[in-house]
Amino acid sequence: MNFDLTDEQLAIKKMVRDFAEREIAPVVEELDESETFPYEIVRKMGELGLMGLPFPERYGGGGADSVSYAIAIEELARVDSSVAITAAANISLGGGLINAFGTEQQKQHWLRPLAEGKWLGAFGLTEPGAGSDASNTSTTAELKDDEWIINGSKMFITNSGTEISGYVIITAVTEHHPNGKREISSIIVPHGTPGYTQSEPLKKTGWHASDTRQLFFDNCRVPRDNLLGPRGEGFRQFMKILDAGRIGVASIGVGLAQGTLEQSLRYAKERVQFGQPISSFQAMQFKLADMAVNVELARLITYKAAVLKDEGKEFSTTAGMAKLFASEIAVKCAEDGVQIHGGYGYMREYPISRFYRDAKILTIGEGTSEIQRIIIARKLGC
Repeated sequence: MNFDLTDEQLAIKKMVRDFAEREIAPVVEELDESETFPYEIVRKMGELGLMGLPFPERYGGGGADSVSYAIAIEELARVDSSVAITAAANISLGGGLINAFGTEQQKQHWLRPLAEGKWLGAFGLTEPGAGSDASNTSTTAELKDDEWIINGSKMFITNSGTEISGYVIITAVTEHHPNGKREISSIIVPHGTPGYTQSEPLKKTGWHASDTRQLFFDNCRVPRDNLLGPRGEGFRQFMKILDAGRIGVASIGVGLAQGTLEQSLRYAKERVQFGQPISSFQAMQFKLADMAVNVELARLITYKAAVLKDEGKEFSTTAGMAKLFASEIAVKCAEDGVQIHGGYGYMREYPISRFYRDAKILTIGEGTSEIQRIIIARKLGC
């Protein structure tokens, strides 16, 4: 068992950290306050090769392994979770589906511009009435005259309404069987298709610089060839991609917790009370020590899930564990970080308050903590 990163992984870690410190850190507070999507940062990430990092080189990707991808997302989240989720949703979800299930033509057409950062891909599973019960989709797609006619709505969809959004892949009911079962398929809907519209950006507690919207389909027509993979395989495809996506969310949790630890340690050494830095008080030391332990544990299980994925082994349970643990640790670290900062931690000019707001969604998106516990319990035979 080797815990050392390869030279390539270390190079990616350094590259992304340098990029985050140089390009994201100077503007992150402004982007958060103004709730502005970071177009220039996304463009530069595309030029750097980050937006297609794990995709094959023949489709414009970097051909990197899953551990390298986890490292890259972690380093972005260490500075800003909005940028991290923009990249993660584009790669794991919007691009991951095409890479895993697309035809050669679909990969060349959709995946290459996404990997180059010219487009963003979105993943449309959640609906207003179907969250944790994701199979309860009500969006429909009827095949007529070689076109899919789509009607319905999707909710909380990342990267779906920006100026560079290229497409959304949705699940839709394509047939109702006599036995009551529904056939669910995946369909690619290009941005700008008549009948496909997006709401204004949703007002979120955190992730202010990421794009999140509700989507509407009103007799939206797309070509028959926009079906992704075999008909009726949509729900299975999305569930498989969510396993990989949970590695990305876990990586955001690790990065956010790491950033929180660094900020809190720096503040504790600078803040003087009762004539000495508060880092000299055992109460603060214990909080910081617990942060350090939990960050390292979250990182190890996240990397383990990534290694299992790369080795072609069963990784869904480990990914669920990583997502569960890293997301809840991110919330705990952010909460303790605010406590270490005291009253200043509640002020928006201190980055720790942004980390606190950004952390909570990690326990909800891509499968709530409750859903992860169900997955783990089933693996135990419960």
